[in-house]
Amino acid sequence: MRIHSVRVRNFKTFQDAHMRDIPNFAVLIGANGTGKTTFIDVFGFMRDCLVHNVRTAVQKRAGFAQLVSRGHEAEAIEVELKVELDFKTGKSRIVTYAIEIAMMAGRVVVKGERLSWKRGSYGRPFNFINFSEGQGEAVVESDEAFGTDVREEDLTREHQVLDSPDILALKGLGQFKRFEAASQLRELIEGWSVNDFKIESARPEPDAAPAEHLSETGDNLALYAQFLKENHPDIFADLLQKMAERVPGIAEITPEDTGDGRVALRFRDAAFDKGFIARAVSDGTIKMFAYLALLHDPDPHPLLCIEEPENQLYPTLLPILAEEFAAYTARRRNAAQVFVTTHSPDFLNAVPLNSIYWLQKQKGFTTIQRAGDDKQLIALVDEGDRPGWLWREGLFAGADPK
Repeated sequence: MRIHSVRVRNFKTFQDAHMRDIPNFAVLIGANGTGKTTFIDVFGFMRDCLVHNVRTAVQKRAGFAQLVSRGHEAEAIEVELKVELDFKTGKSRIVTYAIEIAMMAGRVVVKGERLSWKRGSYGRPFNFINFSEGQGEAVVESDEAFGTDVREEDLTREHQVLDSPDILALKGLGQFKRFEAASQLRELIEGWSVNDFKIESARPEPDAAPAEHLSETGDNLALYAQFLKENHPDIFADLLQKMAERVPGIAEITPEDTGDGRVALRFRDAAFDKGFIARAVSDGTIKMFAYLALLHDPDPHPLLCIEEPENQLYPTLLPILAEEFAAYTARRRNAAQVFVTTHSPDFLNAVPLNSIYWLQKQKGFTTIQRAGDDKQLIALVDEGDRPGWLWREGLFAGADPK
């Protein structure tokens, strides 16, 4: 289940931006204010629309007027994904999922929602989901639905009415296996993780509770470490080994019950017999452990978004971290994807050119360019230059970090 492209219209600075040919590991660069955080939030916004509803997702971002592109307030916000899905028939298809969100009669509604598939590069797509303002039709899928000779008029359709026009049809239809594409896509989006790690959130000793994944803020880091140690000891041992290699002096990291219903994370330096609790450990140590723990998840997220991982980390660790992100994409059965934003040339030096996209503003709105399409950058990298060096030299037009 891989995202091939993302197109965004009228979402803050993205009046009409298109990110194509997306690899499993994608890195976004750009000057401050070009929209890197906004692009990452597109994924968080879509997940919030699905898990909750469109009204809640919009309100979380201060309302429609703050979310829609300036000068285009009367138009809809649109997000379109091209996603590759693997079906039980053994066939793999690229489907298009698009939503339009607008203000109508004073309320936020789903103006349009479409899940479609094309048999080839040309021709009209088949709409497996086609909804507007809370009602529409969905194709009951079968093996024949994805055949090369199927006729649209032969597909079985069901008319459905949702409880409210601010609910995505994908939320309801995705619960039923007879709508296989919708079911897969719902599972994909619900599994996205848009990281908002906060070091201060990871330091306290949380109350004991289940934690099979690291939370997006990192506030359950001790609980998640305990889960790995107790349920996946081999993975936890590998995590500790890598942590010891990355952070000099770290000999042991232990999650332990405090005796009052909480769990503490204790870091022991090789020079001392007794460890230090997370509150007393450096920011860089906490952050490196959190990232490595996240990347050792036994059930990896299908999409992981992380902003500026270089903060608080020593520069020599950044190429290693880039390699860890790339390795994460191969750990999920159906492959995972990672989106990272960065301001670090050291991090960028460890990233393939085809994985780099740069953002720049033109007339107030953001455009996205793929480094692998720039002939000059390709030639320079082929001659031995590194992407981070070229970025420092200002050869990524509009994305100069200086």
